[in-house]
Amino acid sequence: MAQPNPIFPNTTLRRLRGGNVALGFGVHHLRSAATAMLAHAAGYDWLFIDMEHGAFSVQEATQLCLTALPMGITPVVRICADALDEGTRALDNGAQGIVVPHVDTPEQARRIAEAFRFPPQGHRSWGGPPYAYGLRAPGAAEAQAEINREVLIVAMIETPEAVANAGAIAAVQGIDALLFGTSDLTAAMGIPGQIGHPNVQQAYADVAAVCQKHGKVLGMGGVYDEIYARAYIRLGARLVLGGNDHQFLLEAATARAGFLRALS
Repeated sequence: MAQPNPIFPNTTLRRLRGGNVALGFGVHHLRSAATAMLAHAAGYDWLFIDMEHGAFSVQEATQLCLTALPMGITPVVRICADALDEGTRALDNGAQGIVVPHVDTPEQARRIAEAFRFPPQGHRSWGGPPYAYGLRAPGAAEAQAEINREVLIVAMIETPEAVANAGAIAAVQGIDALLFGTSDLTAAMGIPGQIGHPNVQQAYADVAAVCQKHGKVLGMGGVYDEIYARAYIRLGARLVLGGNDHQFLLEAATARAGFLRALS
């Protein structure tokens, strides 16, 4: 009888547990099997597969997950706030992490943590192909315990209410990281786009402190400039979204077009 395979390691979790920055490659438009290879070649650690704002089906998102696993690129799927069923299907079909937006209360955080981990930590259902093990898993008890340790569950902080409740959210067992959705936070604060506003800086400092207190990872999204990205990483942000596919393409294509036109 064939022996079980080892689990695909969650390389992003390993980096984070070592105190290192893990860089995310946002995926909104790309559907190609080469996406994970592109991210790897560019020096990124995880795919941020966006089912909240991108037009991905579960099928499309999970195909990207399956191509990422053997590349050592961690496939992380952002679902819509109340679409926990899509999160469990993504995990059953190759995802190694789930991001849930607009988590404002510890009650929401507990619901998320329980939905995405197997008993006794949660109530995730066991079923489907064991892609985490390349289809050859060990026994259910061993596999469920190991997968519980290897899945990355992220709550997004996007409102003043979430910032105020960040300590209670960070205290929830099973939540691994608190990721700022900085763009939505500035909008909710009435200062849209002002990522360096003193109130935003204070929010980062406050959430960084509770993450450190509770042993959780601070995440940063929506900050791509050299000034405040540096400042928030110095505060402790380690789960860092580096940008997204259309942004990368536009920036590189625009720079090349400008260079070539300047030669004429």
